[in-house]
Amino acid sequence: MELRNIGNSGLKVSAVGLGCNNFGWTIAADASRDIIHRALDLGVTLFDTAPVYGERGGESEQILGAALGSRRQDAVIVTKFGVAPDRSGRTDTSRAAIMKELERSLHRLDTDYIDIYMLHWPDWTTPMAETLRALDDIVTAGKARYIGCANLSAWRLVEAQWIATHDRLHRYIVTQNEYSLAQRALDSELLPALQAYDVALMPYAPLANGLLTGKYSAGNIPGESRLGRNLWNTGNRYLAAEKLQLAQQLADFAARHGHSLLELAISWLLSRPPVCSVIGGATRVEQLQANVAAASVWRLSPAELAEVDRICAGDTA
Repeated sequence: MELRNIGNSGLKVSAVGLGCNNFGWTIAADASRDIIHRALDLGVTLFDTAPVYGERGGESEQILGAALGSRRQDAVIVTKFGVAPDRSGRTDTSRAAIMKELERSLHRLDTDYIDIYMLHWPDWTTPMAETLRALDDIVTAGKARYIGCANLSAWRLVEAQWIATHDRLHRYIVTQNEYSLAQRALDSELLPALQAYDVALMPYAPLANGLLTGKYSAGNIPGESRLGRNLWNTGNRYLAAEKLQLAQQLADFAARHGHSLLELAISWLLSRPPVCSVIGGATRVEQLQANVAAASVWRLSPAELAEVDRICAGDTA
């Protein structure tokens, strides 16, 4: 498994990470543990979780901590703060909330430090400076090694980096945002900002919630799938005619080069300069193995990347 530096930090992670959002929710603890152990054996070092992951919230962290056990030192754990565990959608990144959430996550993960402690969603009621000062204290105390953010716009990320530099605080080294061949909204503003400020990207939903696995087409929408059930409005977003057409055109392109759509989706993300690791979820060991394998089978050439850009832009002439 290829290891990559996160931004300009010395921390390295596997090119494919394991998203733990399904643990304790769509799959039970035993199956989750099997996936975690197999991930370690395959060389996966990045494990991404959050307090809100699980049927009631917290189960994913508990399962991950218990499964890692004595192999904790082999893992880079990302967990998050700022979103109410009651799934109300409320965000709170105040100093008081961060300190409380941190201790609970450490307890559930059964560890005395978190590798990357990450702001999950923006909080418009708390100044970014307050959040960053609290995180700086956490890193200084040794309870987190690095800090990151997720789902920030370009201007908010730049604001955070400016505050951290001006006040001599620890900076965000990485961000998580939705990014895939079917969702390229980051290209215009956020990606240039990440490169300018040496911030890495861990894209989530790299397969567009299943659209880029190759199992969907205009005449084949599995009803029990996440998109088929329109979970979190994903069906409305990704099963539109133009998205299905895009997936088919990308699948045809991949097939012409002897690869699958899934291999294209992951290989393309790993070709993007800010990307340090692609976070893929899994409910079965086979899915994990496919994601890991896809990272090493195709290095897209400049000509191939240009053709992918034309397809995504709708220029297939």
